[in-house]
Amino acid sequence: MSTPEFAYIDNETFLADVLAVADAMKREPWKPDFVVGIGRGGLVPGAYLSHRTNIPMLSVDHSSKVYDFSDELLMKLARQTCDGKHILFIDDINDSGSTIVYLRDSMVKYGCVAEHVKFAVLLNNLSSRTTVDYWSRTINRTTDKRWFVFPWEAVSTHDELVEEANEVPQRLA
Repeated sequence: MSTPEFAYIDNETFLADVLAVADAMKREPWKPDFVVGIGRGGLVPGAYLSHRTNIPMLSVDHSSKVYDFSDELLMKLARQTCDGKHILFIDDINDSGSTIVYLRDSMVKYGCVAEHVKFAVLLNNLSSRTTVDYWSRTINRTTDKRWFVFPWEAVSTHDELVEEANEVPQRLA
C-alpha cells in the first residue's frame, strides 16, 4: 500500500470553491429545484451550496455501498424530474467519475428527464471518464496524483486517509 501525497484543503479554500460553483450556476438560465448532496463527500458542500443559493437540499448516500437504499432515493428523484423538477447533484470531487456515472446511469434507468439533471463538484478531474456541469477548480489525474483532503475529512486518522486513497490505486499511480 503506497502512501499518497496529501493536499489538505483549508476552510477558506473550501468556501471559495462553494462560492465559485454558486456563481457558475447564476450565469445560466437553468435553475435547480433541489440540491442533492452525494454522501459522503458531497453532503457538506451540498449544505453550504443550499444555504448560499437558498435552494432546498436533499441527499443520497452512495459511499456506503448500500445500493438498494440509494437506488430507492434515486427512483424518487427520477420521478421528480418527470414532474418538471430540476435536480443538481453535488460531490466534492469528480475523480475517476465512477460515482457520477453510477448516479447518472441510475437516474436514466429510473426514467428521469435527462435535461432536468445536472452535476457539480468542487474539484473536477479533466481526465475523468465523465463530465460535470459546474465546478470550481480543475485537476488532471494524468499528472496530479495528490490525494485531496477536504476539511470534513481532516478528522480522519492518517491510516484511514491512506486506506481510502488506496481504494482505487490507479488514481495515485
